Amino acid sequence: MSKVRVGILCGGQSSEHEISCISASGIMAAIDRDRFEPVLIGITRGGKWVLLDQSTTLEIKDGKLPEIDPSLPAITADIHGFSVAGKALDLDLIFPILHGPYGEDGTIQGLCEVAGIRYVGSGVLASAVAMDKSFAKPIFAAHGLAVAPGVVLVAGVWSADQLKNLSYPLFVKPARSGSSRGTSKVKNLEELLAAIEFAFEYDTKVMVEEAIVGREIECGVLQRAGSAHASPIGQIEILGDHEFYDFEAKYLDDATRVLFPDDLPAGVEAKIQESAVAAFNALGCEGLARVDFFYTEAGEIVINELNTMPGFTPTSMYPKLWDRAGISYSEIISVLIDAALSRSAHVTR
Repeated sequence: MSKVRVGILCGGQSSEHEISCISASGIMAAIDRDRFEPVLIGITRGGKWVLLDQSTTLEIKDGKLPEIDPSLPAITADIHGFSVAGKALDLDLIFPILHGPYGEDGTIQGLCEVAGIRYVGSGVLASAVAMDKSFAKPIFAAHGLAVAPGVVLVAGVWSADQLKNLSYPLFVKPARSGSSRGTSKVKNLEELLAAIEFAFEYDTKVMVEEAIVGREIECGVLQRAGSAHASPIGQIEILGDHEFYDFEAKYLDDATRVLFPDDLPAGVEAKIQESAVAAFNALGCEGLARVDFFYTEAGEIVINELNTMPGFTPTSMYPKLWDRAGISYSEIISVLIDAALSRSAHVTR
């Protein structure tokens, strides 16, 4: 029986280029090579597609983040498929381990749809909506999930009047970014205006939300046989002097740790798990997602966001949550690939 050729697609043009590379390196190390033949494909910051050697290591070294080398052999990626120097790569499936715009936002998913190749994860619409938090929030609210009060600012047309009814502290973040890139916590108007300009460096649409005081709780969702299942929940504890769970705290400073809380009131974990699955289904997601919540002292569960392609390194939160449930990193990869291969609602060969 021939192996399934899986294109592991990483890098990309978003601000999360490096994290995508690290995630891909983890998948390459853990994928079941008895069943699957991985093909490592990189997208440079400039948008060039290149073929990487299977032995390529994309890791943080001496504090330096990995990056896709544009001098590698070029890949032609179009509606006819994927090839190098005129030779087809003959991929059965794409695993787009891309985070942020131009990857997690429905663009790569659309290319795969038109090219007639199956892919891991959510489809075009769910990917696009989840990526744009300003669209996802009202959908969550319409399905009975609590969200933080806030406003959406659009570059060139926003006004200070939109901000007057918000209470400090506030979080300012690009509507379509991830890994907390471009995100700031502010405590006064002077900080707020600077944070808005900073966020506009990452996106033309910015969200300003009231800070929710509470525990930061995350829950993984994994789809098996068409049914969404929730992982055990995990709590992010921020160490040191970081104001919030920012990019440096997540990836560079070893400033966070994951706890599996056992002191929550009875029924709270189950309620968060139900909310995670509800959010997943509300957006029409498929495959996988990580759903982030706040749990307040008043006992309120507030959804923060849903990531359709969460950080996927061996030490990322998503694999850790499922490991808690007895599902290994390698098994998650196999489940996702099998689900994509069996999915008939979208791509057909």
